Amino acid sequence: MYKISTLNKISPKGLARLGANYEITEDIDNADGILVRSFKMHDMKFSPNLKAIARAGAGVNNIPLDRCAKEGIVVFNTPGANANAVKELVIAALFADARNIVQGVEWVRTLDAEGVSEAVEKGKSSFAGTELAGKKIAVIGLGAIGVSVANAASDLGMKVMGYDPYMSVSSALHLYSIVPVTDNMDELFADADYVTIHIPALADTKGMINADTFSKLTKPVKFLNFSRAEIVNPDDMEKALADGRIKKYITDFPIARFKDHPQVMNLPHLGASTEEAEENCAMMAAEEISEYLETGNIRNSVNFPACSMGFPRSAGRIAFIHNNTNNSISYVTDICNSLSLKIENMTSVTKGDFAYTLIDIDNTITEEEVAKFEFEGLISARVIK
Repeated sequence: MYKISTLNKISPKGLARLGANYEITEDIDNADGILVRSFKMHDMKFSPNLKAIARAGAGVNNIPLDRCAKEGIVVFNTPGANANAVKELVIAALFADARNIVQGVEWVRTLDAEGVSEAVEKGKSSFAGTELAGKKIAVIGLGAIGVSVANAASDLGMKVMGYDPYMSVSSALHLYSIVPVTDNMDELFADADYVTIHIPALADTKGMINADTFSKLTKPVKFLNFSRAEIVNPDDMEKALADGRIKKYITDFPIARFKDHPQVMNLPHLGASTEEAEENCAMMAAEEISEYLETGNIRNSVNFPACSMGFPRSAGRIAFIHNNTNNSISYVTDICNSLSLKIENMTSVTKGDFAYTLIDIDNTITEEEVAKFEFEGLISARVIK
């Protein structure tokens, strides 16, 4: 029986994916895994029992990834599960801005009920907008959300250009073939009417959108941020708004200095706030954490490499988390040989300073025996079957 703790309200449909072999517990110290949404975990101390954390969402800036890796805790996220919800909100924001919908609705509320029809006909010209068709939108970041936005904008008749130096094969396959992708920001921004960013909030993306970015714009644009607040340098954005390089900043992540700014449209972090997105993220997170606990396979981890050997078919499977050193595989095989363990299948993958090794053996082995394994750089070892 595996024990799972939840740090936020998790959709019942997601919890149902865990199955009968799982128990939801409030005792975090005894939990094998944690399901979380936005709860900030940086100040938490993790029990040696904890093997995995699954974030029901894409962003993982609320989780201490490096510390988790050093402690042998695999962290998952759910890329693409909320992509449609965010895409729809981005498109809604484009329409709301282009057609002055928010201002128009607020103005109508100020009118007297008597004679409202006449007043609307006289005053509507003040809210005349523009159409999106034919306008150029530059899409920075072509993950699941960025690709969805690019394709939707193309369907609306917009001129779309994408930018992503790290674009995956999956994203390339899902992006419309008519959407050009460039690795040149000067080309990306040339004659752009809109710029929208869809990149993760990481240490090396903090402040990525800054004065240097804005200097490449060839005309004033409207800038959309549905990624994270910290990706945009607020000082540089404020200057760009003041000097006219940015006509409007549309963001799903309000900060104090922009709350009442006349050129900023602030949305209250609604990107993934749909019933469907919350369910999709919860189901995907539950599936990832249960697959890892039951088979050792890793899918969509942000701090360890992807790894899969299917379902264990032999007498036992052992999972090793260890540092990425030259001799680590030799250490693993030497231990197996010393215990007369016959290796039937084996895979080892690395990501940065860390490595993950799965071994199927033709012998039965206990957790107590595995607990005695020791070699340089070993972080954790566990029996899967």
